[in-house]
Amino acid sequence: MDDNRDQDESGRGSARTGAGGARSGGDQAIFRALLTPYRSLGRGGFTLMMSFFCLVSVVTGIVFLINGAWPVVGFFGLDVLIVWWAFSANYRSAKAREEVLVTRTDCAIRKTSPKGVVREAHHNPFFARFSVNRHEEIGITRMSVDSKNVSTEIGSFLNPDDRESFAEAFRKALTTAKRG
Repeated sequence: MDDNRDQDESGRGSARTGAGGARSGGDQAIFRALLTPYRSLGRGGFTLMMSFFCLVSVVTGIVFLINGAWPVVGFFGLDVLIVWWAFSANYRSAKAREEVLVTRTDCAIRKTSPKGVVREAHHNPFFARFSVNRHEEIGITRMSVDSKNVSTEIGSFLNPDDRESFAEAFRKALTTAKRG
């Protein structure tokens, strides 16, 4: 599978997978994926939305001010500040990344938190088991790579469609690595 969906300016897209390519250690990559959180509103849309929200708050605040309800004006400014803060926190969390690489000798999962903290997990593909929990209505709710006493969850921030396509591609890659 060669599903190349990458983060674009609108913030859409969350899985970029592919096969092939050489690794620095000489081990051929069977599968490589970069997983990123989905964001429905890009930076341009955010700027436009906040500008409109500020304009509406200012106009409404002026109407209240003219009618003598001056204490209400401060609440309109507080609303704008809270919405800005919530979206800023949302965009900060979008910096999370997961890189998944499968070769014949290694299944490497590298997670980067929004703060830049990197955690790596390595599993032997011959002993690794790909576990998928499904809900009847939602679809895949959890994916993990398990081996021995170690379990590494992957793709927790993906939307349901991307979880399905990733699970299919990853399962095929793990099967290919085991046939090695």
